[in-house]
Amino acid sequence: MNIFRTLADPRYYQIAVLSSLVIFGVCILDFGIHWYNALALIISTQIVQYICMRVAGLTPFDPLSAGVTSLSLTMLLRTDAIAIAVIAACIAIGSKFLLRAGGKHIFNPANIALVTLMFCSDNAWVSSGQWGSATLGALTLACLGFLVLTRARRAETTIAFLLAYAALMTGRALWLGDPLSIPLHQLQNGALLIFAFFMISDPKTTPDRSSTRIFYGVFVASVAYIIQFVFYEPNAAIIALILCAPVVPVLDRIARGRHYRWESPADPRASNF
Repeated sequence: MNIFRTLADPRYYQIAVLSSLVIFGVCILDFGIHWYNALALIISTQIVQYICMRVAGLTPFDPLSAGVTSLSLTMLLRTDAIAIAVIAACIAIGSKFLLRAGGKHIFNPANIALVTLMFCSDNAWVSSGQWGSATLGALTLACLGFLVLTRARRAETTIAFLLAYAALMTGRALWLGDPLSIPLHQLQNGALLIFAFFMISDPKTTPDRSSTRIFYGVFVASVAYIIQFVFYEPNAAIIALILCAPVVPVLDRIARGRHYRWESPADPRASNF
């Protein structure tokens, strides 16, 4: 396999960035990530990916997507039980093979695992404030995420989401007469940026056409705003994404585009997983 073609796969960059953030979070910010849960997530996702690919007759084994999913879950999922970490891996990877439409999986794997466990278990939660609100930290996350996005050619989804969400938050502050420092503080959230740069931008679960990806980003931001300020639910963006994901197959039928395919799998069918 041509090494330049291999390195063109954005998942290598995603894994490098997410691994760096995990190490930074554990060593510098003290996230409270248990090493045994992280290890359980990483191993379990690879095992489930291997089993599912074997059952589906896909070769050779491709560990990259499962690696990205496991690191995303490590960043956002908090639990004191190893069993919950293993269940998260099974839900995340299994959903790619079982819940599909139009040749693509419907839900972002990490997203569906997080939401399922948040609502079904008292032993799983998302720590949205773990990164703090320092501007420098938020800016660093944004820059690293943008690098990944440009490699994945899905930057418009994240840009549309962030601009729409920022506009809604700012408009609410102006309507209520609040100082603009309030929405600025709310936007300087590491978990929100990780969601925007590594979850909603997933090239396998975003619309195939550029114009519909922009619409989708604005749509998710609007639903997240309603969930947060009408229903007062925490982790609004994560919940909004799973609610909006079934819209993607509809958008793909209305405005057709080319399916995104990973660069590295030798089996063309494997690039859909």
